[in-house]
Amino acid sequence: MSTDEPAPKGTPSGVDLARVALRAAKEQARARGDAAQQKKQARRGGLRSGARADGRDPMALGAAINRLISERGWEAPAAVGGVMGRWPQIVGEDVAKHCVPEKYDEDERVLVVRCDSTAWATNLRLLAPTLVARLNEDLGHGAVKQIKVYGPGGPARRYGPLRAPGSTGSGDTYG
Repeated sequence: MSTDEPAPKGTPSGVDLARVALRAAKEQARARGDAAQQKKQARRGGLRSGARADGRDPMALGAAINRLISERGWEAPAAVGGVMGRWPQIVGEDVAKHCVPEKYDEDERVLVVRCDSTAWATNLRLLAPTLVARLNEDLGHGAVKQIKVYGPGGPARRYGPLRAPGSTGSGDTYG
């Protein structure tokens, strides 16, 4: 077939063949470019904000939280918060049913624990030195210096005509 003869119907002409070849070449170049870009990102450690790593670069959630805790100086309160979450494993299930940590004073390094009866409060006061040693072992030396143990809060004091002035009533048995 010579170049002067028209192509049979249904057969692509030279211009159409050139378009198809150009489209295929563009797709191959794009695929090579995407692969090269992925290799570059893998070598650099992911996307970055610029030419060098800085504080604006994306980071994992755990790393961001750890950075925030250390920047704000929340290491001890965060550690004690973790202890409060694991209280039953630290003191045992029986004690945890009756004694609950309420708060941690970071400046004084004092853990406040509330018990549901005076008997459990007395028991925990006896265990306090052992518990302080256990907590410092878990949190780091000196994180907790003292444990303040409080008994249950008494019922609301009722004042009325049948009360003797100055009496504490049943409040004497509460902690």
